[in-house]
Amino acid sequence: MVPSPNIWHWPDVYEVENHAQDVTGEIWRVLRERCDWAGSDVLDVGCGDGFHLPRFAESARSVIGVEPHQPLVKRARARLAELPDVQVLPGSAQRLPVPDASVDVVHARTAYFFGPGCEPGLQEVDRVLRPGGVLAIVDLDGRSEPYGPWLCADLPRYEPAKIEEFFAHAGFTSTQVTTTWRFADRKSMESVLRIEFSAPVARRAIAQVAGLSFPVGYRVRTRRKPSGLVQSDR
Repeated sequence: MVPSPNIWHWPDVYEVENHAQDVTGEIWRVLRERCDWAGSDVLDVGCGDGFHLPRFAESARSVIGVEPHQPLVKRARARLAELPDVQVLPGSAQRLPVPDASVDVVHARTAYFFGPGCEPGLQEVDRVLRPGGVLAIVDLDGRSEPYGPWLCADLPRYEPAKIEEFFAHAGFTSTQVTTTWRFADRKSMESVLRIEFSAPVARRAIAQVAGLSFPVGYRVRTRRKPSGLVQSDR
């Protein structure tokens, strides 16, 4: 299990980040188009402290969050205590704690166990999805300015072109989404950038942002489990 360098250590700052991300709702709009979860059973892999689960719960039949870090499981359960059709379970992408063919949508957001080398996780998702179900992965776009170059500066082995090739070969449809991150004040923005990047890259990012917002590119990737002999989510 690889620790998440941001939310595991600074969950309160990450909460600020979650509120700042995608303020116009573009990711949610594309997800709805690609895998509408109304009336469905949803599984969120790597759910952290459950920030996105209430959004799914607004229209899903049931929602399960899976998270490997026990302190975040505890935080998520506290957040969701008033929602009877939502539960949070400890577990990993490679061993999801749910039965075969038990969910309709699997969602994973900026969860880096999905990508080259993640084949066991993809196989596990196929196990838990019902026929016709959809895996939706929300990735940061390493080619999109300005966030992508910051990301690549800290991760020299991170090669966006190879990641695109991997997902295309694995049968995913990828949609480019440009969002806006917007903060209430500079202190909040700078705190978030400091937990996302090394000190030199964070200083560079802070210097490049003049105000309280900046664009961030994502890739929303979806793959539908075959319900018969033909696989397509188009």
